[in-house]
Formats: sequence, structure tokens, C-alpha cells
Amino acid sequence: MALADHLRELRNRVVKSVLAIVLFAIIAAIYHKQIEHFLLEPLPQCDKQNSGDYHGRCAQVSNIGLTAGFNWMLKVALTAGVVAAVPVWLYQVWAFVAPGLHRHEKKYAVIFMACGAPLFLTGVACAIWVMPTMVEMLISFTPSDTTPILPPEDYFDVATRMVLVFGLGFEFPLLLVMLNMVGIVTGKRLLSWWRGMVMGITVFTAFATPGADPISMLLLAMPIWALYFAAVAVALLNDRRKRRNNPDADLDDEEASHLDLTVQEVDGAESVSASAAPTASAAPVSSGRHEQMDDIT
Repeated sequence: MALADHLRELRNRVVKSVLAIVLFAIIAAIYHKQIEHFLLEPLPQCDKQNSGDYHGRCAQVSNIGLTAGFNWMLKVALTAGVVAAVPVWLYQVWAFVAPGLHRHEKKYAVIFMACGAPLFLTGVACAIWVMPTMVEMLISFTPSDTTPILPPEDYFDVATRMVLVFGLGFEFPLLLVMLNMVGIVTGKRLLSWWRGMVMGITVFTAFATPGADPISMLLLAMPIWALYFAAVAVALLNDRRKRRNNPDADLDDEEASHLDLTVQEVDGAESVSASAAPTASAAPVSSGRHEQMDDIT
């Protein structure tokens, strides 16, 4: 395809992805009250009867400004549309890349697309599950003589950040598996990096989670640790399969394969009878010829 055709194809894929997001966003805007209630449920609000169960602290949720409620509704609807349309825009990415891939590369891409959306949605569900613990922990640090006032937009920004961080964090082990399948890194090397990986994941979750409490950080780090070791196990099994099919699969491109130089015993000579005896009328070898070879042979 020419460059203009590639750009036209990219435009079509982007338009389809945007239309899917807009469609799901419109549906989310229709049911925004239910979605807002679901998002605000983790907050220990002061107007609830059980709001003071966690260290006796509660929060006052309040919209500040005339257009704050409308802006809150738009953010909720748009974010819900992006999350709900994950299978659609992931498929559009796949459809744009697939024509330029070989058959074995398409197989890996299909695995990535099939596992990417469930892992991202699992991270979103984990973020929603962790959100109440993080919010209550942060509110518990409020001075006892004050009542925190939480604008819904600020809380939603924190929740959106949590959803994206958890969703992308759950994609990291899948990326490691794909790098192993295309031969960039081996499972043994991934396993040798486990100390650095555990430390790196911990540091990432410490900076990525909005709260400074260790509980939300560990609740994000532990699933990623488990997925990392699961990715290492898959990579090791894949390397074993490659070695079974090709003993030289672990060699680098510049590394020579092993040569078997063992001297093998040669069988005894076998006599072969000629099909016909040479005739006397055969042309003699010219005197100018230097090769002493049998013409009959």
C-alpha cells in the first residue's frame, strides 16, 4: 500500500474507535446517576449512618461551582465509554497492524489482543475493589477537628488514575510473554531479573497510586508480582517447547551451533560389478591429456 492508503486506513480505524467510544459514552451519560452512585459508594460520607465506622472520620461530598455537576457527568460518561469500548478499539489496532504481519506474527498478535482486554478489565476491577480502602485510609489522616470537603471531580481524577494505573500494570506481564515469544528475551533471563523486577514493580506502585498508604500500594503490587512470575513460567514452558523442536533455539544470531566432530566407523568396502565390459574400439586417450582418469568411469 502507498503512504496515502496507509493514512486513509489509519483514519478509518481511528474514526471507528472514536464512534464506539462516543456510543458507549452516550449510553453512560443516560445512566450517569447510577454510575455516579456506584463511584461515590466507597466514600465514607457524613450523611450516611455508617460513615464514622473507619476511625470515626467522614467526608462531605460537595460540588463547588455552577457547572461542576455537568463537568462531572461528562468525565464519568467519557471515561466509562473508553473503558467499555476496550474490545472495540483494541480490535481496530489489531486490524490496522495485521496486514503487515507474517502468519506466525499474526498468531502472537491474536494472543495479545485476546488476553489484553481481559487483563485490562481485571485491573479496572481490582482498582475499584481497592478504592474504598485507599479513600478511608487517606480520610483517616484528617485532623479530628475538621471535616474534609471532597469535590466529586477531584475524587474522580484520583479514581481515573487508579483505573488506568491498575489496567496498564496488569498488561506488563503480557508484554513480557510477547517479548519471549518473538525471541527477544528468554524465560531464564526473565527469572534471573526477579529481584530487580520485584523492586521495580514496588517502586512503580508507590509512585503510581495516589495515596501514600502502603495498603493500596501492596494491593496493586501483589497481583503484578503474581502475574510476573506467571509470565516467567509461561516463558520457560515456551523455551522448552522451542528447544524440543529446535535444539539451537537458544542461540544468538551471531553464535555458532554445536558441531558433532565424533569420528564414526566406516562400513567395509562393497564390490560393484560393471554393467558391461569395455570394448576394444574405445577411443584411446590422447597424448596431450594430463588427467589420468578412466574414461569408462
